[in-house]
Amino acid sequence: MSIPQSGGGPIERREQLAEYLEQGCKPKEDWRIGTEHEKFGYCKDTLRPLPYDGERSVKAVLEGLRFRYGWEPIFEGDHIIGLKKDGANVSLEPGGQLELSGAPLETIHQTCDEVNTHLREVKDIADEIGVGFIGLGAAPIWSHEDMPMMPKGRYRLMTDYMDRVGTHGKQMMYRTCTVQVNLDFGSEADMVQKLRVALALQPVATALFANSPFFDGKVNGHKSWRSRIWRDLDADRTGMLPWVFEDGMGFERWVDWVLDVPMYFVYRDGKYINALGQSFRDFLDGKLPALPGETPTLSDWADHLTTVFPEARIKQFIEMRGADGGPWRRLCALPALWVGLMYDQSSLDAAWDLAKGWDAETREAWRVAASVDGLQATVGGRKMQDLATKVLDIARAGLKARARPGLGGMVQDERHFLHALEDSVETGKTPADELLDAYNGDWNGDLTRIYGDFSY
Repeated sequence: MSIPQSGGGPIERREQLAEYLEQGCKPKEDWRIGTEHEKFGYCKDTLRPLPYDGERSVKAVLEGLRFRYGWEPIFEGDHIIGLKKDGANVSLEPGGQLELSGAPLETIHQTCDEVNTHLREVKDIADEIGVGFIGLGAAPIWSHEDMPMMPKGRYRLMTDYMDRVGTHGKQMMYRTCTVQVNLDFGSEADMVQKLRVALALQPVATALFANSPFFDGKVNGHKSWRSRIWRDLDADRTGMLPWVFEDGMGFERWVDWVLDVPMYFVYRDGKYINALGQSFRDFLDGKLPALPGETPTLSDWADHLTTVFPEARIKQFIEMRGADGGPWRRLCALPALWVGLMYDQSSLDAAWDLAKGWDAETREAWRVAASVDGLQATVGGRKMQDLATKVLDIARAGLKARARPGLGGMVQDERHFLHALEDSVETGKTPADELLDAYNGDWNGDLTRIYGDFSY
């Protein structure tokens, strides 16, 4: 989850809220790729989740990265809760999941180098202290009671609130991991087209990256339990946003929706002030109960934007949020998929042609079916495997048109990063299917084997 925003001046006009989003518009030559991924840490001898503090802990990993590899620490109070270097940051999810939020980079070659460097650094530190890391969409065995809480005020507030608004919020916070990519837009119209494609085709990413068939120590009946969790988390701030596909969509319409999403907090002087359920509209009028008489800054608005969790999200860029965390090949495949669809206009148009005839019920049906059945999903007689094949064809063409070489020109372009996904659509098997095959085969139902066989 996001770290606190900073640097925003006072909000004196409501128009500043949409203007803040519009400031994300960039010329195509300045479009970048920001990739984020989360992973679970555990003690190798006990297979238990990492605590925050101690010899084998999240803190020990952060300190190791800090002192060995020159990362600058980020503190909340006396606690180290993140790191930053060269435009990237490492942060902590509520249950200790370690997240890399990558720097904005020009090519997927650079993104994959960044991911590989990070995983190598983490493994160097982790191996020395008897710790492992694994990429999955959901913790396969651990219960909620097993999970530590990281020392971040935001997470304490959110934990208290989750049970009031849904049934799966704490599962999301403490026992899921994702990989996502953040991409730029050139104009309001470009943002709208990209957001519509992102939302409509997000279930394809959910299916291709499905990697959470286990939860609470057993098979859960879904290829992506992480996706299932998001369907009953908090209806005010999640979902497929059918209004995005209506006439009049733009930055102002996004502002209207976010203003109606109940607040979590206000960040002041290094502390999170409880504003649970309160209204940012009241905040604009100086009537926020948590801070009576005070009006917000643009930093407060930026923070509030991070508390909405639809399948794709607008800040000053677009976040693709539908994929489970997974093995390292998939960490490079996700940006390849969406860059191929989004950063070439012909491919973006072709992607929209695939989905523009769907109504809200069809889009939601794909979302649910992808969660349950992955690439074996069907909606209205149409197979997800066939849809995913077409989506990959479009992405491949987009990457070819980008023609961004790597390895000093030895690699022609970025298309090879799609190979893991091409294997999936050819066989119909996602990472979840591979896990289930192992569980029902060589593992003989021993789910603890997942750590030895699938860790980084």
